[in-house]
Amino acid sequence: MIRVAFFDTKAYDRPSFERYGGESDIRFRFLETKLNEDTVELARGCDAVCVFVNDSVNAAVIEKLHEFGIRLVALRSAGYNNVDVHAAFGKVHVVHVPAYSPYAVAEHAIALLLTSVRRIHKAYNRTRDFNFSLNGLTGFDFHGKTVGVIGTGKIGRIFIDICRGFGMKVIAYDLFPAADSGIEYVSLDELLARSDVISLHCPLTDETRHMIGGSAIEKMKKGVVIVNTSRGGLIDAEALLEGIVARKIGAACLDVYEEEADIFFEDRSGHILNDELLSRLISMPNVIVTSHQAFLTEEALNNIAETTVANIRSCFENDGLCDNELCYRCGHIERCKNERREKCF
Repeated sequence: MIRVAFFDTKAYDRPSFERYGGESDIRFRFLETKLNEDTVELARGCDAVCVFVNDSVNAAVIEKLHEFGIRLVALRSAGYNNVDVHAAFGKVHVVHVPAYSPYAVAEHAIALLLTSVRRIHKAYNRTRDFNFSLNGLTGFDFHGKTVGVIGTGKIGRIFIDICRGFGMKVIAYDLFPAADSGIEYVSLDELLARSDVISLHCPLTDETRHMIGGSAIEKMKKGVVIVNTSRGGLIDAEALLEGIVARKIGAACLDVYEEEADIFFEDRSGHILNDELLSRLISMPNVIVTSHQAFLTEEALNNIAETTVANIRSCFENDGLCDNELCYRCGHIERCKNERREKCF
């Protein structure tokens, strides 16, 4: 029996994980609290922990997990910026779900973009009050516009395919261009200068943190629309707000926010929001914020559970040779030179 402490549990997590766990020898201990230095004690007695994007798996937490004899941190997400992978090396294996439903995230990005550009959210609120005026609802055609896509992994490429279906011109920036993809790659500066719409589809790393900041925004077209369904830290939220107030940025569509950890995924409707920056962003008429829900489809939840359970089983059944492992063994966190044929440690 493999015992797994499952942190930051939500109602939509349990059905698929209970199903796939029940089909194997894995038993989940579902906990509503997030994993951090104060709650790590709850994992004592387990063999692994399963965490999400707002759990904190820093060096101190990893040291405690190692002390408890826990061998595995299983992320039920693609992103891993909340895990100190370097500190984990040699102590605790870390696995993630590299692709659960790239369609879900790409389609949500398009949904945000369409809603913003065609003012659908405003029209919805008006007509519920029987206000059928069209004043202030003018949008623009996607056809013929230039969309700049930063990050051309699976999600980015699906987003590109959808944009091409609208007749948009696509340019992209990626440190690792997709070979034979037919994508026009340009420098980041050129993408910023040419794009009518900029959509972010890259991981959060030390190199990409605040890649959309004051200097980047200065290089953009006036009226640019920015879409972020990846990680909040890719955008300097203060610089974004300044760009909106200065009328440089025409609209922002955000499914993620830099300081979302204690806010998103929770019902804060009966409370004063203690984040003035987020409050101001939400108050802007040209900003749409959703609560990190781009991944949330039935297909994605099913795939996340299936892959996570398979990752856990592979690690324990193969004595540490884990599927979808993240490590520093060969200097490539995701792109293992050994193609997973050798243990990372």
